[in-house]
Amino acid sequence: MRHGMDDEGFRGGWSQRGLVVEGFRQSEKLGRFLKEQQSEFSITRIVSSDLQRALDTANEIARELDLPVESSDCWRETNNGIIAGMPHEIVNERYPGLYFSALRMDERYPGGESPIEFFTRINETFSKLCKEQESTHCSENVVVVTHGGVINVIYHALKDLVWTNKSAKFPASYTSIHKIEYQEGKWILTLENLVAHLKIHI
Repeated sequence: MRHGMDDEGFRGGWSQRGLVVEGFRQSEKLGRFLKEQQSEFSITRIVSSDLQRALDTANEIARELDLPVESSDCWRETNNGIIAGMPHEIVNERYPGLYFSALRMDERYPGGESPIEFFTRINETFSKLCKEQESTHCSENVVVVTHGGVINVIYHALKDLVWTNKSAKFPASYTSIHKIEYQEGKWILTLENLVAHLKIHI
């Protein structure tokens, strides 16, 4: 799942800015939806990026499902180094043209990571979780609260598509659900960008 809405006037990446009010509302709805649909999802574990916007979202889910949150820096968005959490206007003044899609695959953000390092980190983290689930015969249903860029890498891996920092992005709306299941020896997407909970009235 992607985190709820944060302040879009700032660069994300490794920013530790949390959710805005609307993001908390979205996360409340997501938590209630998962609780209401627990017979379908049977969630037993919540894992989250340790960036604040993801933790805020995970904590709302945890409140409804009465489960602990396991935070990890492995599920973080791209490390955008010195511009993390900086207002767009300031970044554009000080570092004109510094965007993820403008980097070479092996070129790091100042103080951050390169696109290929980001891809490798997420691919390894996702593969590790899948292998753990296979070894336990998928006895757990795990919620992973993470970021749009992370979800995009996972989509490319599952669809066997080559990923670059210039690839077209798969949709990942705020608090969207992306369900991955192990079927007949392989992992497949069975729900893509589900946001039905956002239509639920609080």
